[in-house]
Amino acid sequence: MNDFEILNLSNQLYRAVEELGFDKPTPIQEKACPVVLSGKDVVGIAQTGTGKTFAYLLPILRDLKYSKQVNPRVLIMVPTRELVIQVVEQAKSLSKYLNVRALGVYGGVNINTQMFAVAEGMDILVATPGRLYDLLVNRAIILKSVKKLVIDEVDVMLDLGFRFQLTNIFDFLPERRQNIMFSATMTEEVDALIDDFFIAPVKVSVAISGTPLDNIAQQCYSVRNFFTKVNLLSHLLNDKELYQKVLVFVSHKKNADKLFEALEEQFGEETGIIHSNKSQNNRIRTVNKFDKGVTRILIATDVIARGIDLEMVTHVINFDTPGFPENYMHRIGRTGRAEQEGKSILFYTPAEEEAMQAIEDLMDYKIPQIEFPAEVEVSRELIAEERPKEITKNPNRNTKSQLSGGGAFHEKKDKNKKTNQGGSYLRKRKTYKKPQTKGDKNFNRRNKKK
Repeated sequence: MNDFEILNLSNQLYRAVEELGFDKPTPIQEKACPVVLSGKDVVGIAQTGTGKTFAYLLPILRDLKYSKQVNPRVLIMVPTRELVIQVVEQAKSLSKYLNVRALGVYGGVNINTQMFAVAEGMDILVATPGRLYDLLVNRAIILKSVKKLVIDEVDVMLDLGFRFQLTNIFDFLPERRQNIMFSATMTEEVDALIDDFFIAPVKVSVAISGTPLDNIAQQCYSVRNFFTKVNLLSHLLNDKELYQKVLVFVSHKKNADKLFEALEEQFGEETGIIHSNKSQNNRIRTVNKFDKGVTRILIATDVIARGIDLEMVTHVINFDTPGFPENYMHRIGRTGRAEQEGKSILFYTPAEEEAMQAIEDLMDYKIPQIEFPAEVEVSRELIAEERPKEITKNPNRNTKSQLSGGGAFHEKKDKNKKTNQGGSYLRKRKTYKKPQTKGDKNFNRRNKKK
């Protein structure tokens, strides 16, 4: 007997789940599936990597019957392009034995191509808010048939500034619908969104953000500076047997590019990089190569820290300490997924020590510290952000020698007292006197003699 049978799904779904290699549901799936099946509004609070996507897809697919209609009956909104692609793939894999059409739309690609794809029809539409709003404004899609609305990673959407698009999209939706929302954190903005658009939602909570995942072993290193971090990372990655599939997080695109250049010299094609400046095709190709094990090391910014399901990541290395402690939880959640064991390592400099302390306070957990390896070179070279700021004198500041002519306030020189009188033509016009009587030639002659 498959443990998924407790979720009261269909035989087609049981078969698809079994072929995907899952034998029992996760806690969030056990709690959320019955509520979604009930038709009530649902708010799920769950740590990343706990199986949220299946928690809403499985019950939705069970109740989704065959239809030829063009407009979507299920709308799923996610914050990033990578998540759109992932959710569509998971929907297709679960509906392998069902006659269900899933389509994804996102920015960064030609909107006309997506308009044609939408016109062919779908049952499930997965979209980023920005591109969906563009399609709605262009009247390329109608949402009046939507019965179920899913907003995944809603806290990220609001952080990215999508509230305007979200609230406007709600105006295109029918009033009678089931709302399903998942988030890793509960913020004031998320609460406000729930109050405005949800009707008596049932809250389901598992592994609230800030709770360290038991199946992830955490460690940290105190490191002097950026280039010393590069030396330490290279030292660790030399152990290919231990570090088989490594996701390295860097907060800024500029530093991510610097790190990639340094690692590429040593590890060559084993290294990949992804951030928002990369093209959509490049991002998809890079993630796929890493997911399939073609590349061993992937350098990434937080663009993929949330929601992306990567297979068998052995280590997550925080090359720098995130400024927001919640981001640390989302980053390390890329390893140890689906109750597998994972490992995370955090590098922090003296300037990042306060941020690391905030992470420990959030988790109420002291990250074990590892002694810095003696064989790793400590670099004296500093990047721009690490160099001490030089205090430069204002070159425009008045000096005594400049003030010797009478100070900042003094009488103007004669040549500077001149005012703009206009050209010679304008000066001649000013000497001409207009006659008092129109056409009085005698007046003009007398005036001219004077």
